[in-house]
Amino acid sequence: MKQYLRQIHPLAWTIIIGTMFGRLVTSMSIPFLSIYLTRVLDATPTQTGVTVAVSSLAGVMVSFYGGYISDRIGRKIVMLISVFSWAGVFFIFSAAEHLWVFFVANTLNGLCRAVFEPTSRALLSDITSPQNKLLVFNLRYAAVNLGVVFGPIIGFQLGSSESTFPFVISGLIYIAYGLVLFLQFKLQHANLPERHQATAPRLREALITTGRDRVFLPVLIGTTFCVLGYGHFSSTLAQYLARSPIFENGSQMFSYMLSLNAVTVLIIQYPLVRTFRNFPPLVPLIVGNLLVATSLMMVGIAEGVLMMMMSVILFTIGEVLLFTMMDMLIDRIAKPEWKGTYFGTIGFNNIGSVIAPVMGGVLLSQFGAENGLAVFLPIALTTALGVPFLLIAHRRLVVREKQTEPTSLSM
Repeated sequence: MKQYLRQIHPLAWTIIIGTMFGRLVTSMSIPFLSIYLTRVLDATPTQTGVTVAVSSLAGVMVSFYGGYISDRIGRKIVMLISVFSWAGVFFIFSAAEHLWVFFVANTLNGLCRAVFEPTSRALLSDITSPQNKLLVFNLRYAAVNLGVVFGPIIGFQLGSSESTFPFVISGLIYIAYGLVLFLQFKLQHANLPERHQATAPRLREALITTGRDRVFLPVLIGTTFCVLGYGHFSSTLAQYLARSPIFENGSQMFSYMLSLNAVTVLIIQYPLVRTFRNFPPLVPLIVGNLLVATSLMMVGIAEGVLMMMMSVILFTIGEVLLFTMMDMLIDRIAKPEWKGTYFGTIGFNNIGSVIAPVMGGVLLSQFGAENGLAVFLPIALTTALGVPFLLIAHRRLVVREKQTEPTSLSM
């Protein structure tokens, strides 16, 4: 293991460690946004859902362009502009006093994330050897969850459900992250892969190619339902716990659930990935989708802390299977010169994150937090709709790889 860790590019380590600190500070603030809007600004569940959802909507609209532009003009410029812009967005959050300002700030938050994230993942793919890619993608995902272990608890102690001060800390950390990235780009300039401008796809050509990919298209549709289910964890669940008469001090309980989610990821990620790494790449996504749907059903019927925590553990297992293997799947089906485009295009599955807060807000407004099953049963069933599309993608990928196998052997 030490040998493989030494082979990881210094810039990859910067992204992994920066991701950890970035998620630490954002998990102090963003997950509590829906509770803050409900409690402090007296927003309705539907208003809160729309304000939370706009971040994902903005991300969906530009996610393809983020990856595509990085293929055209280079990862460095795109990452630096987006990370410093992201820092500025957090300062806007910290100064916001009206619902419309939060709406604007969260729109910009989604734009920055949708540009930075696919570009950083594409860069990790560029600078990592094939035998180390699974390790690097999993280290990045572990870094995300290591940050989320402590972020929500710190955020609760700082009063994130009643104050915007934690956003100031987020802004300062992202400025520091941007400065370290800038220095690393200068130091590692000679060791970065060259950008082949001539081979980067034109926008129309890229849209047509990804749209016609018979494996990628059902993956995109299927994972949209997966992301929809995942999106309810930080939006609908937060509002439900804050309003539910069953649970006392729902905000504190939510912060512990976020931390339990992250701790569970850190414990199970490595053995789970080792177990599933030799399976066909879409099998973990199918299993993960079913587990997330089941866990959401459990939330609806939970009447005590124990079942709620069990649902979090089940949810987390599904989450790990979905998101640790998704990057490897995209890396596997995309040509090298299209990787930024594919990593950007898969961001369209965040339409699920757009639908989740709005859907959850409407269900909470319609049935109330006292009727958990009526709220979460439709959510669980909708999440499970991803399974048929992932099964189609699985069959098509098996056929594709069987067709290409003779070609590779003859070479």
